Amino acid sequence: MSATTLGAATPVAGTTRPALEIRGLSKTFPIGGLFSRKAVRALHQVDLSLGRGEIVALVGESGSGKSTLARCVARLEKPSSGEILLDGVDVLKRDRFQASRAYRSQLQMVFQDPFGSLNPAHRIEHFLRRSLAIHGKAGSAAETQQRLEELMATVGLQPDMLNSYPHELSGGQRQRVAIARALAVEPQVILADEPTSMLDVSVRIGILNLMRKLRDEQGISMLYITHDLASARYLADRTAVMFAGELVEEGESLDLLANPAHPYTQLLVSAVPDPARSGSYDPVRRAELRAAVMMPASCAFDGDPEQPCSAEQPVRHRVGSPENRHWVRCHLYRPAAGSAGHALVESKVS
Repeated sequence: MSATTLGAATPVAGTTRPALEIRGLSKTFPIGGLFSRKAVRALHQVDLSLGRGEIVALVGESGSGKSTLARCVARLEKPSSGEILLDGVDVLKRDRFQASRAYRSQLQMVFQDPFGSLNPAHRIEHFLRRSLAIHGKAGSAAETQQRLEELMATVGLQPDMLNSYPHELSGGQRQRVAIARALAVEPQVILADEPTSMLDVSVRIGILNLMRKLRDEQGISMLYITHDLASARYLADRTAVMFAGELVEEGESLDLLANPAHPYTQLLVSAVPDPARSGSYDPVRRAELRAAVMMPASCAFDGDPEQPCSAEQPVRHRVGSPENRHWVRCHLYRPAAGSAGHALVESKVS
């Protein structure tokens, strides 16, 4: 296994500018009341890029910071620090206080609960027509009606469902409506926050195939947030693994899930049911992996003079062949106090 040390996420040579690029994004939530100095660190120095027409899966356990990252990128939460570049423009500097309408037109979010994101008092037509009107995409009455029917057809729904209320549709149909609403503004990037986790298993594949179709036919880039490694392997071009608000491993989906290098990624993969694996997962091995994650004592690259590790700063190592873009963070670098799900940190008084 060959490896080289990496500093930060590096675009592949010959590629165009990423559709979305996240640099050093951090988010800290104060807790304990108005005068409390305590805070919990949800994100820390996250670097992630999303190529044009690419689907990237962000995986990790509940509480690892996946949804917080999506909400920061969607400007539903204000990051504590970092940069968010959409088409090469830092939107945090351009739109300091809130997202502009132009930003909303370029980037849309599909939420986990399709019923919770649709007002039950309105018909489906209302949601799509309102999106077109707000973002200046509506034309004449006939043109708008044609556009509504085109959106419904794009997501695999019948035009007569425009007159239906959300409660009259199934969970899969409601999620397709949510996707159609996002498509109405013709975005470049879609953030999909666990869009299949509340759906029946039988309809999840339909939503995943729809997302892939939109990528292939319209060139839309997608950040697919999930805890389901199987769907990440099926849908995503690349997979990034998040633990305690930090990225610990990233690479081509097939290569990363077949050859996980970080103990935390190995822990996630070991929990996935696999008919090819004899018996149940080994609880002793899982205990060893959990200890390696929380109390690291060694690194796979320890002792290699060309691959220095660090107990103080994160070091990224290239794993395997360069075309897989597979890197893993040094195993000796563990989440600091104040990470999500860990000890609290006292904020420093200036």
